[in-house]
Amino acid sequence: MEILKFIVKRLLNGMLVLIGVILVIFVLFNILPVNSARMTLGQRADTASVAAIEREFRLNLHWYSRLTLYFNDLSPISFHHLEDESHTTYLDPAQISFTKLLAFGETSLVFKAPYLGKSFQTRRKVSELLGEKIYPTFVLAISAMLLASVVGIVLGVFAAIKQYSVWDNLILIFSTFGISQPAYFSGIILAMIFGYYLSDWTHLNVRGSLTDINFDGETITVWKNLWLPMLALGVRPVAIITQLTRSSMLDVLSQDYIRTAKAKGLSYFSVVFKHALRNAMNPVVTSISGWLAALLTGAFFIEKVFDYKGLGLQTIESLLSFDFPVVMGAVLFVAFIFVVMNIFTDILYSILDPRVTVK
Repeated sequence: MEILKFIVKRLLNGMLVLIGVILVIFVLFNILPVNSARMTLGQRADTASVAAIEREFRLNLHWYSRLTLYFNDLSPISFHHLEDESHTTYLDPAQISFTKLLAFGETSLVFKAPYLGKSFQTRRKVSELLGEKIYPTFVLAISAMLLASVVGIVLGVFAAIKQYSVWDNLILIFSTFGISQPAYFSGIILAMIFGYYLSDWTHLNVRGSLTDINFDGETITVWKNLWLPMLALGVRPVAIITQLTRSSMLDVLSQDYIRTAKAKGLSYFSVVFKHALRNAMNPVVTSISGWLAALLTGAFFIEKVFDYKGLGLQTIESLLSFDFPVVMGAVLFVAFIFVVMNIFTDILYSILDPRVTVK
């Protein structure tokens, strides 16, 4: 029962965080001195065309009306007009699937997926546009996190059991260097060395996306284009997980129960990996789960460096073209991932460590 209350409390806190994010990004992108309708049509557009675009995207309404409608669109349970196409809350069944729950005169209460709006530039639904880009970014973030987790834990354990040795010092130098390097800088260096100067041996490309179209018009996966972005994105988390694992292992190895295990004659392998590492993993697991969400935002810069067509590159291009609905949708998606990962981390941490009080 306590764990259920804990989960419900974390879910409610997560909803409040998302509401705060929605308010911030809405205010941010609606106080900019940019005429989105004119940017969409061009500076030579006539007044009638600009007015039509403003009506289509509700830009002719007051900011508080647009904010209310934006929350209504994002809410899974929302109020809409289903008959009057000229109404601001009209829901087009050809564009959005929904289930009608109740009717209040001309207004209906419906259940639907959150609607992020349409792109200023392409008129496509933001959810569809971003949905096409999530897979490459997700693969990039997951692969970089797996690389960082495995390499970081191995190096951290090795540094801890070889404390103050040459290997320990070398690993600390590497991890300190990795922490100090921005992801985009690592990406540029890796692209220059392995994608340009050593390309005849590595056969890696300086730029390229995870997916491509072959001569038959089929979508294929180009795995070699994943290596350099994955390495560039994983440098910082490798360094941080290495230092965190080392510190946690050193703290556990100094505990009394480890000395007792050694005194009982347990093997070195059993002491280090069955007793010490298991108890040292709690802060490492917390760090890994938090980094997975952070890598989604870090991928924005890496995708720009390598022209890796994912969520990050799409967001940057949309921002440069003032396509604000797409940018707002991308920011909301990343915020949602952060909230979900934080809730998952809290629950996992309370399960792994019984000393953590569930409140």
